[in-house]
Amino acid sequence: MKGKGLFMKELSEKTIKELVVMRRTLKKDLYDLKMKNAIKGLKETHKLWDLKVKIARANTVLAAKIREKNGDHMK
Repeated sequence: MKGKGLFMKELSEKTIKELVVMRRTLKKDLYDLKMKNAIKGLKETHKLWDLKVKIARANTVLAAKIREKNGDHMK
């Protein structure tokens, strides 16, 4: 996994649509790894944690961008 600062910088440069697509891809990758791990076929189990962290960071940046675009009028 890249350093936290580099990954966050990349995320902050993306548009909302790009972030949504990226999050969807990361979630699909996480699902695939979970299924592989369930049948004991995953040797690098640390990748599960890495993807969860990336998804959380993408969600954080996405929420901030949406708040920035719409103002703080979200419920």
